[in-house]
Amino acid sequence: MLAYIARRIALALPALFGLVVLTFILSRVIPGDPAATLAGDAATPAQIADIRARYGLDRPIMEQAWVHMRQVLSGDLGNSIFSGRPVSEDIARRLPATLELTFVALLLATCLGIPLGLLAALNHNGPIDHLVRVLSVGGLAMASFWLAIMLQLQFSMEWDLLPLRGRMDVPLGLPPRVTGFLLIDSLLAGRGDMFVDAARHLVLPAVTLALPGLATIARFTRSGVLEALQKDYVLYARAAGYGRFRLATVYVLRNAITVTVTQIGLLFGALISGAVAIEAVFDWPGLGTYAVQAILSADYKALLAVTLVVGVIYAAVNVLVDVAQALIDPRVALQ
Repeated sequence: MLAYIARRIALALPALFGLVVLTFILSRVIPGDPAATLAGDAATPAQIADIRARYGLDRPIMEQAWVHMRQVLSGDLGNSIFSGRPVSEDIARRLPATLELTFVALLLATCLGIPLGLLAALNHNGPIDHLVRVLSVGGLAMASFWLAIMLQLQFSMEWDLLPLRGRMDVPLGLPPRVTGFLLIDSLLAGRGDMFVDAARHLVLPAVTLALPGLATIARFTRSGVLEALQKDYVLYARAAGYGRFRLATVYVLRNAITVTVTQIGLLFGALISGAVAIEAVFDWPGLGTYAVQAILSADYKALLAVTLVVGVIYAAVNVLVDVAQALIDPRVALQ
């Protein structure tokens, strides 16, 4: 197993290197001058040239690429052109908010999608199956930003049940920062009121973000279970008198879920990218809003850093998914 994990990590490194190179190239070919944007409309050519020299934008492109690669390898992501602070500090402050939202959304999608897919397969062509299929198609077709606004209008403005925006009510403040995850930090601080408030703020954005993933997981689980139900061992187990629930949850689901686990890993990247729109609607202070701000201000240092951090997280999650697949089905590691 250790050799398999090492191979998966080794395969992820070239992809990360390619990501660094590609994002650097794209940051140089997109229109716009970061120095002119930072200087403002009233800046003189001399002021723009001074800013360009200060941030190394006047150097040859190969020299800039080499400096950028050295900084990445040393863990130095540079300073933000917009805020002037180290990009690593900005990301460290905002990343936990995005990860907390993404993990909760993924947990909701997995915990609901797998049982729904299993029920749909066990009731093939029945009312439950048709209902799950309709919900799956609707979940994939529905625009996330539209759903977010509709949930805000109904649950926040009409019924006043859940908060409209943000991560925590201002009067409560924030718990002492340990992990950056408000749910965990609230528990560590022994503040049940903060935990409840943070959970209430998470409900609407997490549900909005989870819906497309839930639909995908339900569809793949349903397909995998239907295929597994046709196997000979299932017919034998039925003839031997195994109970329907035990057969489905212990034997069929384990053999049918490997494809679903792969999709969960792919969904993680999709959820992080989808969080950009959700964070904008719910005013969630995460990496998505930081990336939008960097795009609007042409802050290429921040953009490169956000892309690299998301790529590293995505690669790490996919390695974990591969390991989970190998634990579920040892034949994966052997192959």
